[in-house]
Amino acid sequence: MPPWFHRFVMTHTDSCYLGILGGMGPLAGAAFAMRLAALTPASIDQQHIPALLLNDPRIPDRSTARLYGGADPWPAMLRGIRTLNNAGAKLIAVPCNTAHLWYEQMAQASECEVLHIIEAVAQDLKRQGITRGRVGLMGTAATLGLGLYQQTLEKHGYTCIVPTEEEIDTLCMASIRAVKGNQVEESFAPAAECIERLRTRGADAVVLGCTELPLAVPHALRKDLGIPLTDSIDALALAAIAHFQPHHLEAEALSA
Repeated sequence: MPPWFHRFVMTHTDSCYLGILGGMGPLAGAAFAMRLAALTPASIDQQHIPALLLNDPRIPDRSTARLYGGADPWPAMLRGIRTLNNAGAKLIAVPCNTAHLWYEQMAQASECEVLHIIEAVAQDLKRQGITRGRVGLMGTAATLGLGLYQQTLEKHGYTCIVPTEEEIDTLCMASIRAVKGNQVEESFAPAAECIERLRTRGADAVVLGCTELPLAVPHALRKDLGIPLTDSIDALALAAIAHFQPHHLEAEALSA
């Protein structure tokens, strides 16, 4: 067991939580909480990260808002941020890629740090040894069409390969819609087809850049796809876990 986790148990108070603003969609929020626990190097319950999951599916659709002028999700997101702050969250994770089109507003409104899911993905690529090269992107029409991933990954030195508009709709979005509609068994085939097309176009890795996509492409099936995948749920969970490593604990102790 890493020594820093024993320190974590001893130094974190009852009011120190990871806040999770979920519900975008509900399965993705629940999956993030499960992967957070699965990836945490703990051997007993008390060594896990205390977390509060606000899984609020009433938040209006982010893609519809940005692309088609639909209901603004920001007021509901802001209420969620404030609820988590008031409940004692010392760090917030938002397991929805498209919601990060509002990242600056979230970060400014929150009383604590808000993790950036795309930055977490960039770090996960590097963790896997993929420090440069061509990265295939999968995600919602808004995330990909508005360049959310491209802007960040290109700053880290990656070249991005984006599906065509038709592929985004018939493959990426088809898979995402299946997960959101609780038809997970129907979500794998379109996602796998998109991964294969990106691979044949020269991608060195593929980003599952919507938090429904890791549910569509379960870990047990990934090794047969022939290309490294970066899972935005796992990347965000690992970033949250890293927050509780020694340098963060020491900073908290100094500010106490």
